[in-house]
Amino acid sequence: MGVKLHSYWRSSCSWRVRIGLALKDLEYEYVPVNLLDAEQRGDAFAAQSAMKQVPLLEVGPEFAMTQSLAILRYLEHVVPEPALFPQGRDGARALEIAEIINSGIQPLQNLSVLQYIESLGGDRAAWGKDVITRGFVAVERALEKSSGAYCIGDRVSVADLCLVPQVYNARRFDVDLSAFPNISAIDARCAKLDAFASAHPDQQPDAQKQMNEGVTR
Repeated sequence: MGVKLHSYWRSSCSWRVRIGLALKDLEYEYVPVNLLDAEQRGDAFAAQSAMKQVPLLEVGPEFAMTQSLAILRYLEHVVPEPALFPQGRDGARALEIAEIINSGIQPLQNLSVLQYIESLGGDRAAWGKDVITRGFVAVERALEKSSGAYCIGDRVSVADLCLVPQVYNARRFDVDLSAFPNISAIDARCAKLDAFASAHPDQQPDAQKQMNEGVTR
């Protein structure tokens, strides 16, 4: 069963899936999609991703799917352990945090929105910083109820997979992370885990090429 992940090195949604694949110890082929060159809008890619977004996961010649949380759910079905979706109230909390990020932060500061804000004469950096800061206030509050070493107690969950890439984006937008001690502590612990480190944008095949072409962190 050949698995391919169509990804962009700095896509936070793709990063979530890369962490999940690493935690599940699943091998895959990395297929870079250059968002800055609009490769995601090409006919071949758009035929499989109607929203023209990464990540896109292909499993064999007949199955492909998009949307990071849906992909992670599928991976959980294929390889149940380690479990990323807890049960009961812990599961509800994990999804709450994941969705604050997945629905309430990331879509408002992704590339297409920033480009649109700029086209209207707005300040894309200020917009992104404000969106992330407001969202992190909600995440920090949620973590006060649920966190241990990680977002949900002492086991990595889907919430951590969403949080870490968003912290990376927060740094890019100069968000003051000192205001969010729980977020910062969890991010630091996750950074020490091999699955998170190997999935980091800088470790991806397309990272060096992009940085050589002047794309800043």
